[in-house]
Amino acid sequence: MVEHYFNCPYCWEPISMLLDSSVSKQTYIEDCEVCCNPIQVSVAFLNMELIDFQSNSIEQ
Repeated sequence: MVEHYFNCPYCWEPISMLLDSSVSKQTYIEDCEVCCNPIQVSVAFLNMELIDFQSNSIEQ
């Protein structure tokens, strides 16, 4: 597991998420720990090292 820090795309507060580095590519939805809005998270790992991270708001 890797802890990754970034700003929420809704409230812009700094937050962190634990990312599973054992899966090379993942896309999932997780709620912001500050404002509770859903964030679409896409990550990619190469040799268990984070090589891409994207966090996007979800159109409602």
